[in-house]
Amino acid sequence: MNFKIGFMQGRLVPSEKSGVLQSFPWNNWTKEFFFARKLGLNLMEWTIDYHNFYKNPLINNNQHYKIKNLEKKYNVKVASVTCDFYMQKPYTAAKTKYLKKEIKKKIYKIIYSCKQLSIKNIIIPLVDNSSIKKISDEKKTINFFLQFSEELKKTKTKILFEIDYHPNKLIKFIKKFNMHFGINYDTGNSCSLGYKIKNEKKYFKWVHNIHIKDRLFKGKTVRLGKGNCNFSSFFKTLKKLNYNKNLILQTAKTQKKKEIKEFRDNLDYIKLFY
Repeated sequence: MNFKIGFMQGRLVPSEKSGVLQSFPWNNWTKEFFFARKLGLNLMEWTIDYHNFYKNPLINNNQHYKIKNLEKKYNVKVASVTCDFYMQKPYTAAKTKYLKKEIKKKIYKIIYSCKQLSIKNIIIPLVDNSSIKKISDEKKTINFFLQFSEELKKTKTKILFEIDYHPNKLIKFIKKFNMHFGINYDTGNSCSLGYKIKNEKKYFKWVHNIHIKDRLFKGKTVRLGKGNCNFSSFFKTLKKLNYNKNLILQTAKTQKKKEIKEFRDNLDYIKLFY
């Protein structure tokens, strides 16, 4: 198979927020480049939270040189950005003009930063706190993101939605966008919702990035192979579809100081299937 394997930022170092599975690793973000090289990985997906948004090195222009130097030194490319800030503060939940304007400003800032750092994919989560529950919220979401089309075209970047819709509903949703938008597929989220890859493959022409994790049905994220995800069927489907884009391991974390071993075990597990 021709896909490339990478990791979600924060998976190779201890968590800095108690009880939070994923957040930007302020104290150790530079170290992850070294650990990635040690594991033989050359792709990273960056994370951005709402808190301290403008201080994040990917957003702060004065920090871009550090990212570029680390990429070059360790041969690890930041290929995508996952916008957790949008899940924390979605546009559909914004009650004031100020908040709506601020979210719009943040999206534009991310697009601009991605252009500066040659990052192609921007993942917008429409799950959990930002899950779309009403038709009116779906319309708001579509209209809100379509306004970035011209900027995406200029910068040659894509916005990819990670969404909890049923396959048929997802296709209707993504067809309302243009070529500058797509889908981020998540193995764990799909199995937790009871979806099957045989039914989901029909929308894979829109999939430009994949998160690899395992979850229990209607439950939490667990170590790969311990949940309900059928990785054998998943990788067979990728092979048939000739999927050649990125796979990002967004796996469960373990106790402190054992992150590298946990990640290596997960990496070894998926290698059994391809």
